[in-house]
Amino acid sequence: MKNKERRPVGRAATACIAAWLAATLTSAFAQTTLGRQMATGGNAKGVPACIGCHGAAGQGNADAGFPRLAGLSSSYLDAQLAAFADGSRKSAVMQPIASHLTASERTAVANYFSTLSPPQGIRSSDPSDPLPSDTGAWLATRGRWKDNLPACAQCHGPAGAGVGSVFPSLAGQPAGYIETQLHEWKAGARPAGPLALMPAVASKLSDVDMHAVAEYYAQPAQISETRAK
Repeated sequence: MKNKERRPVGRAATACIAAWLAATLTSAFAQTTLGRQMATGGNAKGVPACIGCHGAAGQGNADAGFPRLAGLSSSYLDAQLAAFADGSRKSAVMQPIASHLTASERTAVANYFSTLSPPQGIRSSDPSDPLPSDTGAWLATRGRWKDNLPACAQCHGPAGAGVGSVFPSLAGQPAGYIETQLHEWKAGARPAGPLALMPAVASKLSDVDMHAVAEYYAQPAQISETRAK
């Protein structure tokens, strides 16, 4: 009798799990669809499609200095859109766009770009023994400890691949974009971020340093390795 009494409960539990799973998958599908729609076609509010600046596959635009979004953490992208929307991060281009998006739309766009693959040919490794004269590679992998300046790789990972949701990938980002962000942190024009690390780092970099590091992460690994030999 006990076994017979348990069966309806088991069936009910199974039905609940199935319903929850179906709702979750439907929600995820809807969120992905919304993100793709916003990124590629805009919306009824007239917000421009993201691909107009960031490329059809989120690969960025080096000539114009627009960053790549493909493969970045959805949490990081969502946080940046929220910062543009509330004005804590300044951009004449991004603020009007982000402020027209609802929180769910920003999240959907962030999720969409996070699922795209980074472009091929971006940096995938650091040189094993960079020369001090190769400023970009040296600062990226060794830092400059006489100035208490840590290597970029200590937070952003080997080859600038990114770490978690706070430290984004630098590999394959346009040099002009990276350089501009470093200048903004140095000038106090961009939110300080976790532990105010980036303003402190940028304050120890010269214009030459910033340009070198930006060029290092923008170029494929083999180019820097060839120069370092």
